[in-house]
Amino acid sequence: PASHCNSCAASRGFPRTLGQAKALDGICELDLVISLNIPFETLKDRLSARWVHPASGRVYNMDFNPPHVQGVDDLTGEPLVQREDDKPEAVAARLRKYKDAAKPVIELYKSRGILHSFSGTETNKIWPYVYTLLSSRIPPVLPDEEH
Repeated sequence: PASHCNSCAASRGFPRTLGQAKALDGICELDLVISLNIPFETLKDRLSARWVHPASGRVYNMDFNPPHVQGVDDLTGEPLVQREDDKPEAVAARLRKYKDAAKPVIELYKSRGILHSFSGTETNKIWPYVYTLLSSRIPPVLPDEEH
């Protein structure tokens, strides 16, 4: 989930655990939590397509940001590697662990009536709905001359 409150910035994937959610309660009172529901296979495929250039940390995704030449870094020509935790089996295990940890967090915010869930596989299709929600909850920022 991503959360919003007056004194806290929204954050991708936080809180991830019930302990983190309770700690966040001590900092601010949340009034809006967004959960993006993306199919397991979509997440697994996207994360498994990630390859890195170890020396620089440059990240490539074979689906939407591939290197010019398969398997090599665009700038150095050095080989790319797939991190152990980005391999399909490891990704599947990470996603199962995340789902188990996040379930009570989702239930907590649902019980408070502040959870808004959106489902899909593509950012450009989900974002308009998220934007509409946020626009209805967060006042627009006016240029200086209009203050």
